[in-house]
Amino acid sequence: MHVPFCRHRCGYCNFSVVADRDDLMQRYLAAITRELIEIPEELKSAPLHTVFIGGGTPTHLPPEPLNRLLTVVREQFDLSELREWTLEANPEDINDEKLMLMSAHGVNRVSLGVQSFSDAKLDVLQRGHRGETATEIVRQVAARIANVSIDLIFAAPGESLGGWQRDLRIATSLPVRHVSTYALTFEKGTSFWTRKSRGDLVGVEESLEVTMYDSARAILAEAGFSQYEISNFARPGDRCRHNLAYWQGDPWLAVGPGAAAFVNQTRTVNHRSTTTYLKRMERGQSPVVESEPITAEQHAREIAAFGVRLIEGVDLHSVQQQTGVDLRELCRDALRQLRVQGLIAESGAHVKLTERGIHFADTVAAAFL
Repeated sequence: MHVPFCRHRCGYCNFSVVADRDDLMQRYLAAITRELIEIPEELKSAPLHTVFIGGGTPTHLPPEPLNRLLTVVREQFDLSELREWTLEANPEDINDEKLMLMSAHGVNRVSLGVQSFSDAKLDVLQRGHRGETATEIVRQVAARIANVSIDLIFAAPGESLGGWQRDLRIATSLPVRHVSTYALTFEKGTSFWTRKSRGDLVGVEESLEVTMYDSARAILAEAGFSQYEISNFARPGDRCRHNLAYWQGDPWLAVGPGAAAFVNQTRTVNHRSTTTYLKRMERGQSPVVESEPITAEQHAREIAAFGVRLIEGVDLHSVQQQTGVDLRELCRDALRQLRVQGLIAESGAHVKLTERGIHFADTVAAAFL
């Protein structure tokens, strides 16, 4: 579920969000409720295993609208087999009232957009909180909802290796069960892209970015976090079940502006514009603007492309059982080339990244597509 509201848009963000438009909240709640109600009963009757409410910033919603949102999810779906309910949050939007509300509804995992514990770096990233606030909020959240994940960004303009290592060591000292680390990217259409094009922002050298990534792997491993995907690290038993379902090719429902679903071998995408999404729903129109049937071969290729980014790798025999497509034959030449380049290791039908391949995961994944 996509909740598009934010206090402000960060310079690196290219997601479907609206900043400083709290006036749209009531219309959004009416629209998202309608979209949920209109999901076919045969889909809603199947028990959900995971729920992920992201954004935007879901916790930017005041308590009453947040309560309405969580209530409609519980009313519309069978949550009897729910294993994981994640809600994304920003440190500046969390308080005890919202935490109590989330916990009462069954939210059992919070993903905090910390990004850094350094005030100087947070200023560069245009974040709205301070480093000390982030540490306090992590503890506050964990006291109410124990399964806390945090996002951290590295390779920000002007960032040093020592500064990044400090972020990691603070993170590992806190009651956190999952860490996602992302190198800062300059996406076209963002203000960071424009500033970089003008020369106002300069990214770090690629060699430093690689060193930062390797440092994260080492420091998090030392602290008891197991790397299970290129960007994701978890304590034992705390991998993100929702993301694993994506990566393993399971079907998923999706609602809200820009939300993408995969159901009955068809991928659908809602309109990215929040205002257009609202108008469509208010007129009784479908919010879907893209609908693409996914062939068995496409599905197999995508499962393999995501699966090979998992540190454990991907079993192409299992992919064949799931889709009927033999990627070992279809991608024979590409796999041979990757093996020669030292990027993958193969054991029967199992393919996984080598230590060298971990740094070229996108290249390896692209070979399956």
